[in-house]
Amino acid sequence: MPTAPAVPPFLRLDHGGTCLVLDLRRGGARLVHLGAPLPEHEDLAALAAASSRWRHESQPDHPPLPSLLPQAGQGGMATAAVRCLRLGQECETSFNLLAATQQGSGLQLQFADAFAGIQVELRWQLHDTGMVSSHCRLTNTGTTPLTVVRLASLALPLPGQFTQVVRFPGRWAAEMREERVPLARGMLAAVSHGGRPGFSGAQWVRLEGEDATETRGAVLGAHLAWSGDHELVIERDADNESRLLMATRLDIGEVILAPNAVHAAPEALFHCGEQGRYGLRNAFHRHALEQVLPRSATSTPRKVHLNTWEALYFNQSLADLCSLADTAAALGVERFVLDDGWFHGRRDDTTSLGDWTPDATVFPEGLSPLIAHVQALGMDFGLWVEPEMVSPDSNLYRQHPDWCLALPGQPRPTQRHQLVLDLSKAEVTDHVFSQLDALLKPGNIAYLKWDHNRELFPLAVRGQAQALAHYALLDRLRAAHPAVEIETCASGGGRVDLGVLQRCSRFWASDNNDPIERLAINLGWFQFLPPRVAGNHVGPSPNPITGRQSSMHFRARVALFGHMGVEADPRRMPAPDFAMLQQHIAFYREWRDVLHEGAWSIPECAEPGVYGWLAMREGRGLALAAQTRLAGTYDVPALRFTTLNPNARYRVKLPEPWPEKAQRYLATPEQWRDGLVLSGAALASTGLALPLTQPETAWLVTLEQLP
Repeated sequence: MPTAPAVPPFLRLDHGGTCLVLDLRRGGARLVHLGAPLPEHEDLAALAAASSRWRHESQPDHPPLPSLLPQAGQGGMATAAVRCLRLGQECETSFNLLAATQQGSGLQLQFADAFAGIQVELRWQLHDTGMVSSHCRLTNTGTTPLTVVRLASLALPLPGQFTQVVRFPGRWAAEMREERVPLARGMLAAVSHGGRPGFSGAQWVRLEGEDATETRGAVLGAHLAWSGDHELVIERDADNESRLLMATRLDIGEVILAPNAVHAAPEALFHCGEQGRYGLRNAFHRHALEQVLPRSATSTPRKVHLNTWEALYFNQSLADLCSLADTAAALGVERFVLDDGWFHGRRDDTTSLGDWTPDATVFPEGLSPLIAHVQALGMDFGLWVEPEMVSPDSNLYRQHPDWCLALPGQPRPTQRHQLVLDLSKAEVTDHVFSQLDALLKPGNIAYLKWDHNRELFPLAVRGQAQALAHYALLDRLRAAHPAVEIETCASGGGRVDLGVLQRCSRFWASDNNDPIERLAINLGWFQFLPPRVAGNHVGPSPNPITGRQSSMHFRARVALFGHMGVEADPRRMPAPDFAMLQQHIAFYREWRDVLHEGAWSIPECAEPGVYGWLAMREGRGLALAAQTRLAGTYDVPALRFTTLNPNARYRVKLPEPWPEKAQRYLATPEQWRDGLVLSGAALASTGLALPLTQPETAWLVTLEQLP
């Protein structure tokens, strides 16, 4: 009986609203279609012919086709997906497609270069959420060691309708700032070098067509789910062919494969659709909630936090902390988090990292009395740690100076007066685990804020090993203490990705709690990550980073839209501010099911200084409209809600208290209190003419769909 060919001429996948068609007839894998579903009877050969071009004068006689595995050799002018060295020499590869199989909504492609002794397996999976995941594995089939310099997790030929690239670079206290550039000829690249994703935005990207809006047009988003260094390349050649490549950044010598050994690249994820940024956002959110985040992040209400850092800094005492906890409970806080300064000898940021035992001068009986006090008030207790780091002035470093990342005979430069523990050493991770395990064993700590305040230098050819060891340590700790929630923090948003969020129930979006800055920061994060796991706190005024003074009304309303918390000392708040914050915390607790389980969209407003969100769940909606500057005109354009059911009717209200200055310009206030009934079509076209002229004005809008 004849066997089926190893490589079919075409391969088609349809799942989750995405259709993928590959042409496999020339020994490679050419992407013919990616996006909206095609009719079942579509002629794939005709489709491939319709999208094919003949050779022009400035190409090889047999030009390589755009492939899911671009190569530098054989006339290919793209950045290669695979780059290796053997015996110190560059391997110029010529991969052929050996096998292609389809199983359900997944595909597997096997490429090989027998002469170079390299085999590559590429697996794509279409998910119910509309996301596509990509995995790549490389096997050394040669007889000598092979050094891997690059193995791309994703090498994606880009459909021609994409003309704009939106990147998300930033810095400390100003993360994930949208930066839009044309997709022009040449190369656009981003890379991180500090052993963690950092603030370069190299692992997040969005591409758009010319006419893309919140609800319409071609949009593609991609992410590399990896907590180490990243490499992003977007290039367009003279033939107008565009490609996106995402990979880990490896130092030479970091990955050396013995014969028959395998190296697996981390997962990359992307979504391509025609429903604008709203469709992309909710595909990423749904995927994170359904297939990535721990169950504790998705199945339990997100408790209001109070973090002690900007309330007390290092000035801790048991009496002061108990007093702060009393006031926090009266405010409506549900989790009290003790930040930096609680452990042995830690009176400032120059010492003691690595000595994770309570400081006897502050806690002579350990943390138990404070924890008992907090729990008696009806709150959970959480604790800040930075377990991957060590201070040169610490007992741990004095006992084990060889446990940190360092180069033999070279200086050991510090950052924030600290060094990095080499987690690739089993004795180091065993020690760190034993310290954290001892803290958690009594069972009275519900939450760890896991910080990482230093770039990894020197990497000492340990970047990948460090990231994998970090994952293993988190996995080990979660297995031993499954009820404990962990937050990922790295100088704020320096290590936030879907790799670490498989293991963490929350991320700290930024150390900057200035509400105007947070609106811009969250705009980037919320494009990809669900707000229910984004720490979003009310800070003090003036803000300790920006120096800006903001009303409690504005700070509290911005903090509602995320995982709400407080990063200030409520004991020092004027009584009106305390009452205002207390009211907004109660409002958050009333509406968090909508905020954290609803679909998020951005209301449209032509005024550049206005930021807004709308969360809708089962016919109930809560929206924010926040003005960050003085408007150029007295009458700011209306706020339009374009994602509602146009045929449905909604009762629209403006919850009080209203912005003090802006409310005087509100027409017919009594009608807003009772509620206006408007169709979804009217809310999308006419919208709401809210007073948004003054800076730091924030309106809340509630919507209730009527029968």
